[in-house]
Amino acid sequence: MSGGNTDLQAADIALPKIPATAWAVLGILSFGRELTGYDIKNWSDAILHFFYWSPATSQIYTELRRLEDLGLVSSRTVARDEVRDKTVYAITPIGTEALRSWQATVDAEAPVLKHGVLLRIWLGHLAEPDRLREQVADHRTRLLAELAAAKESQEQADTQPDWAYPALVASWAVRRIESEIELTDSMLIDLNRLANNR
Repeated sequence: MSGGNTDLQAADIALPKIPATAWAVLGILSFGRELTGYDIKNWSDAILHFFYWSPATSQIYTELRRLEDLGLVSSRTVARDEVRDKTVYAITPIGTEALRSWQATVDAEAPVLKHGVLLRIWLGHLAEPDRLREQVADHRTRLLAELAAAKESQEQADTQPDWAYPALVASWAVRRIESEIELTDSMLIDLNRLANNR
């Protein structure tokens, strides 16, 4: 499947049965840069984890091998320095068309919320009020750090003319985290009210 016709239509592509992680890795490569597995991990940590997840480095290399076997990605060895080499990966024309077809024809799965703090609050009848408030306050502290990282990601995306859509996603991530902080502040007020009524 290597090589391929750049005029392939998305409808002509038989989509491979690969996991979402593979599509995410292919998506990172779709921005037209040759990247190492390490670069892909950095990209993933910089933006994907705000709205999907960031795969482990081992997962990334597993998917790169799978994608290369399918002809969706190509690799080449380049000099890292005077002693060592590194492998860089690029999306192939068939890979681009497969990704375009997947994006257009496969329905997005429903988001899944797994909120550990809310699980603790749900079990609040078994908890000490002070401990519950501490858990929510810790969550708020983590959110503030995540908000700073999301704003940095947005600023980076805004500097790249071909990253308009990633910039939109980064902006959405900033607004989502800001909303979560507001909800967390409201929850702290509600927990205080419940504690006072016990």
